[in-house]
Amino acid sequence: MPSDVKTHKARRSDRRSDTTESAPSELWALRLYVAGQTPRAIAALDNLKRICEEHLAGKYQIEVIDLLQNPQLARGDQILAVPTLVRKLPEPVRKIIGDLSNEERVLVGLDLRRR
Repeated sequence: MPSDVKTHKARRSDRRSDTTESAPSELWALRLYVAGQTPRAIAALDNLKRICEEHLAGKYQIEVIDLLQNPQLARGDQILAVPTLVRKLPEPVRKIIGDLSNEERVLVGLDLRRR
């Protein structure tokens, strides 16, 4: 990741998921903290994009923050491990640590699926 922050906007889609409990027009603001282009960081971003396209198509924004470039940005969201996903919107803020490979855990963590 050449810059310290990258933003991925959702592609518009008419697909809807049965697991999404949010209002149709609600924007999901997601921030993924990584430390360089490690295999875990790449896997986390790939997994996040796939999950978002399947469950939040057309209504999400992903911001990738590389803490090797700007370590001070970790303070705002109190990041202690990477990769860490922070759901900024809809509130409340939620965090998931890891490569996001366990889809069920990510869906529950983002509050897209009930436990």
